[in-house]
Amino acid sequence: MKSPYQYLLLLLFPLLFLQSCQDQDDTLPEPTSLDVQKFIWRGLNQMYLWQEDVPDLADKRFASNAEYENFLESYSSPEDLFENLLNRPPSLYDTNVVDKFSWIVSDYLTLEQQLGGTTKNNGVEFGLSLVSSGSDQVIGYVRYIIPNSDAATKDIKRGEVFYAVNGTPLNLSNYSNLLFSADENYTLNFANLTYDTNNNPVITPNGKNLALTKTSLAENPIFIKKVINSGAHKIGYLMYNGFYPSYDSQLNDAFAYFKSEGITDLVLDLRYNGGGSVLTATRLASMISGQFNGQVFSELAYNNRKSYLNQKYLFTSTIDGTSLSSLNLTTVYVLTTKSTASASELIINGLDPYINVVQIGDATYGKNVASVTLYDSPTLTKTNRNPSHRYAMQPIVAHSVNAVGFGDYLDGLIPDYKLSERIKTLGVLGDPSEPLLSTAIGKITGTAKFIVPEKPTTDFEYLNDSKTLRGQNQMYFE
Repeated sequence: MKSPYQYLLLLLFPLLFLQSCQDQDDTLPEPTSLDVQKFIWRGLNQMYLWQEDVPDLADKRFASNAEYENFLESYSSPEDLFENLLNRPPSLYDTNVVDKFSWIVSDYLTLEQQLGGTTKNNGVEFGLSLVSSGSDQVIGYVRYIIPNSDAATKDIKRGEVFYAVNGTPLNLSNYSNLLFSADENYTLNFANLTYDTNNNPVITPNGKNLALTKTSLAENPIFIKKVINSGAHKIGYLMYNGFYPSYDSQLNDAFAYFKSEGITDLVLDLRYNGGGSVLTATRLASMISGQFNGQVFSELAYNNRKSYLNQKYLFTSTIDGTSLSSLNLTTVYVLTTKSTASASELIINGLDPYINVVQIGDATYGKNVASVTLYDSPTLTKTNRNPSHRYAMQPIVAHSVNAVGFGDYLDGLIPDYKLSERIKTLGVLGDPSEPLLSTAIGKITGTAKFIVPEKPTTDFEYLNDSKTLRGQNQMYFE
């Protein structure tokens, strides 16, 4: 079981942004004067988790309607108003901000697609790192390729390193714009990674340049499912990359396969899973276990004015009337990195009071709060939405705790066995010799060698990743 950490919530993170999956000629309606601004203030005033901590969201903030409208008009754009109403004191650039997860979009159709796993994407999922401590040079490395994407048809594989886009080297100030601009096409410029005699990394362009095209791409989160036989153990391995409700039936089918194979152990690989639906997380936890039907998996707590909405998610035995293929396990092995976030962390924290959760890898991202989509309607739901615009918000509205009331992991959930991914030793996903999976198999079978604590290093520390930059770092509910 994990031990509680000091109570803190969040750190600074740049506001996530989305890229539209809509056609360029899909013209949006023109909003009437201050429609969007009034929606933003009203929605945050009612639902925002930290409403009481933002003076400009106070119920008695304005003495008159004229003062209220003058305040809204003082901001140059809806996005500017939204950012300045978040709990980010004392400035948007201070590192001690609280809310780094709330965001706004100008087109809710794009948002709805993204939350379901559909993004504008060329199929390359990658991590980003600084070349060395004190440097602003950024490199990317391929983590995996999404099937049926443009990248899946090209010569690119896990572990390859890129240093530039369209010939422009990546650095701290430009990498986000270069990799996630509105352009559907760009060229990745690759390099070889070697080390000098002092074990310092050396990045050398190798002449490989690969043109890639973004399309509207739906990712099936069930990336790998297989059974590994090792001695007397039949080990189920599932690499699961997103909590998308539309794939819940296929997730249940994967567990039916494990059940039919008579697996004795389960390795759940969440290393690149940025989260998603709380409901899907509850269902997955119920598939792993099965013996706690009706008991509390997690609880979401709102701000004081909305505390009547506090909701408990219970272990379940069905999906829309279909029985779950539960394994009734008492131990599960979970692989994690710093990209393991939100609903992925919810799985670990929610199961922890009930079964033995053995975490292998790196500390997780550290997100214990949940968001919901707010629309410009009388009830802030989809019903009777304002037809003059498509703005929607995804603000943080609740924090999550498990059945024993624990949910404080600002610094991430700490692994039982720490083993960071290294670019030079990534290995093949799903192969029993891949470092994280090999460690899990060794712990299951009792053949694992003693893991020597890792020496502190500043080389290739986690900086960011493609899913986080696309806004797929979420724990949301309907």
